[in-house]
Amino acid sequence: MALSFEILEKDIAGRIGRLSDGKKTVKTPALLPVINPHLPIITPREMQDMGVQALITNAYIISRSTEFRERALAEGLHAMLDFDGVIMTDSGSFQLSVYGEVEISNQQTIEFQQAIGSDIIVPLDIPTHPDTGREQVEEELAITLSRLKEANGFANHANHTLAGPVQGGLFEDLREFAGREISEMGLKFCPLGAVVPLMETYRYKDLVRVVMAAKRGLKPGICVHLFGAGHPSMFALAVAMGCDLFDSAAYALYAKAGRYMTTHGSYHLHELSYLPCACQVCSTHTAESLQKSPDKERLLALHNLHVTLAEINRIRQAIKDGVLWELVDERCRGHPQLLRGYRELLTFGEELKQQDRVSKRRFFYRGTESCLRTEVLRYHDMVERFEVGKRALVTFDQKVHSGYDAVFFFKPPFGPYPPELSETFPIGQSEIPDWDNEMVKSGCIGIERLAKANPDTKIIVRCRSIWKNIIESNAPSVEVDLEDL
Repeated sequence: MALSFEILEKDIAGRIGRLSDGKKTVKTPALLPVINPHLPIITPREMQDMGVQALITNAYIISRSTEFRERALAEGLHAMLDFDGVIMTDSGSFQLSVYGEVEISNQQTIEFQQAIGSDIIVPLDIPTHPDTGREQVEEELAITLSRLKEANGFANHANHTLAGPVQGGLFEDLREFAGREISEMGLKFCPLGAVVPLMETYRYKDLVRVVMAAKRGLKPGICVHLFGAGHPSMFALAVAMGCDLFDSAAYALYAKAGRYMTTHGSYHLHELSYLPCACQVCSTHTAESLQKSPDKERLLALHNLHVTLAEINRIRQAIKDGVLWELVDERCRGHPQLLRGYRELLTFGEELKQQDRVSKRRFFYRGTESCLRTEVLRYHDMVERFEVGKRALVTFDQKVHSGYDAVFFFKPPFGPYPPELSETFPIGQSEIPDWDNEMVKSGCIGIERLAKANPDTKIIVRCRSIWKNIIESNAPSVEVDLEDL
């Protein structure tokens, strides 16, 4: 039975969802660890015991293996790997991206993936490098879409899900076009392909633009898989864009290189004097004993996978609580390029606010970036609906004044609000430090929108003199009054 995708909770564009075929279920966001059947440093059964509900392996490698090909065909993939959850198989596109060619056709890889009982199968798409020129990108995208249509047409997909990889290089219009074409095919599971080079070179700003473009083309009910995303420091950013699944061998590759993962980056094990984690590995070893252990690589892999899975749970809880923006802000300040990606994501605020939830647990102001969050943009839209009468006051002193048809208090970065809304979100659930110029400028956007929506109303802003220039520059339609302060 093909997998269905149900969205249970939302925050920004992030979702908690359920991917299910009636027997096997994957709670999203989720990580699909990569399994190399030749060298499983952590076995699939061990991963399942750790809470892993889905994994990914390479059908091309299995099909070319004298050791595993016949076993997979005879026993089925789940029995061969000893894993009861959802298994996704890659077609050989990874090898195609590395070596430039593979000895298998699109039809052959689809039929082999079906034969071994894969739950999610992938056609032989062309993973175009992000820096490829447009003409080549267009040609290879056409091949990918042609192969996907071929796979969608000749194969019986009743017992598995056909994935629709979204390619298009760095060209946002092509990514959006690919997403729209795949959506029209009726596919419900779409990986975003050829983005690993962006993550390997910390080009998170480009990654954000690529993902957001693809999401514009994809229907909202499609489960989105970000191919090759494996470091926990960037998961929150990816989830905020609407990515539901990740796959990576980073937990093992980092361990092989002696690297110790954390949610804010990675360390070489020899750099550590202490282990900043309480997983089973770290609670039973010191940094020195782990460094000297003959089983160091496996222990590091176990730690890395534990940290990665824990971050997935942390993101799920942030979505449920409506505080995903705070988590994204925290994680993205761990690296300058992640911060660039975060700031780029904020430029898509008008798109994101359409998907974000209306009410949340809290709003924490964390600097200039907070002024561009969806909650602030939505509040500025709401300001235009306030009733103001002929003469209205916006006061910074939080005191009720007489002689006006309407009195509004002021709270940056949102702007004016009637006293009746002082306990509602986001005014009552926001924590704001000492006012700074950027948050007051943002609040003035709300004042100006109130004035523009009511051109026949005289709006007076009563404030201290230190804010006078900012108000006059950012809310020129109002009158500033410095009296009685």
